[in-house]
Amino acid sequence: MTREFIDFVTAHEHEDTARLLLAAARYPSVDMPAAVQQIEGRRTAREKWPSLLACDDFLYPPRLNREQASSEATARHKAAILAAGAPLQTVADLTGGMGVDALAFAAVAAEVHYAERNEQFCSLMEHNSKALGLENISVHRGDSLEWLASDGRPFDILFVDPARRAATGRKVAAFEDCEPDILQHLVLLRSRCRWLMVKASPMIDIDLACRQLGSVAAVHVVSVRGECKEVLFMCCGAAVVPPPEPVIRCAALPAAAAAVPPFTRSEEAAAAPRYGAAVGSYLYEPDAALMKGGPFNLICQWMNLEKLAPNTHLYTADRLVDAFPGRTFRVLQELKPSRKAVAEAIPGGKAHVVTRNYPVEAAALQRQLGLKEGGDLFVVAATVGTRPCAFLCRREG
Repeated sequence: MTREFIDFVTAHEHEDTARLLLAAARYPSVDMPAAVQQIEGRRTAREKWPSLLACDDFLYPPRLNREQASSEATARHKAAILAAGAPLQTVADLTGGMGVDALAFAAVAAEVHYAERNEQFCSLMEHNSKALGLENISVHRGDSLEWLASDGRPFDILFVDPARRAATGRKVAAFEDCEPDILQHLVLLRSRCRWLMVKASPMIDIDLACRQLGSVAAVHVVSVRGECKEVLFMCCGAAVVPPPEPVIRCAALPAAAAAVPPFTRSEEAAAAPRYGAAVGSYLYEPDAALMKGGPFNLICQWMNLEKLAPNTHLYTADRLVDAFPGRTFRVLQELKPSRKAVAEAIPGGKAHVVTRNYPVEAAALQRQLGLKEGGDLFVVAATVGTRPCAFLCRREG
């Protein structure tokens, strides 16, 4: 990491990396593959870790590892969850990887222990923590569970993010398919901490995962710009008594919408949904975090909205709900889902298609209606009561 290397990366940050690789002979003193990796890492950082761009010395891992790493937004959200309790002394990240989570934890804990068996990642973390001026991160090379078993000290927080790719490269979600399979190590993990935070796939079955983990106090479902990114399970350590059932918290980042109240499955089951006889002036589609968390009956109470049908997770009202946590559509007209009717209502032939509990998937319906993606109009198709309906809408929020 010489000054010449850093200057080359920043000077060529906006150039075509494929051409740079082909022109490597023109720069004999530069490790071109390494430079390209850093250039592409900085490009990823613009969207995923914007604050890291201020540090020219920060070194990025290969592309696959960048893709698997937490975003800055979700890492800071996890750190905020941890910091919401008592002051933190010790946090251990047992699946270090690129280290974005460990860097965020370092802002809220006195000591952060980063454990990783990949030597390259360990070297990157040692370099990057110094480059960022962080002196409270310790790096532990080798198998993290072996280190945890031999170290013996208690931690305030243990964080584990099992790898969710099979040997074939296929993405997996269930704990028993991940590496490590933390279900096999829960006794050790819970014995070494006050709280255990487990990061899981957005595809995880929340209720099954709670039963498998046991002692779950809270589930945090996190979305970023309308896409569910993480499901986090806060498990009690061996000395902490778990509550009767977990509290579920849904967070839509960036947090511009109204905060969603925490809830339990019992509260959701006891909530009486309200169903609308007709669609009002507005349609409301919950954010991905709520769609994953599942407070479908409670949304009616929280927002004073009516649901379209038991299995249609869209809501309606004649009034505009400020800062609804999701998408808001102004209903322009009910629309017959035929090419002729759509061509008359949408002369430009462009619209986004959304389907909820509808006999046809969105992409297929878009083809059937002869629509191209684009424009500022939406065709929202859903079952209202027992009747499949379609509506021409405009996005309001």
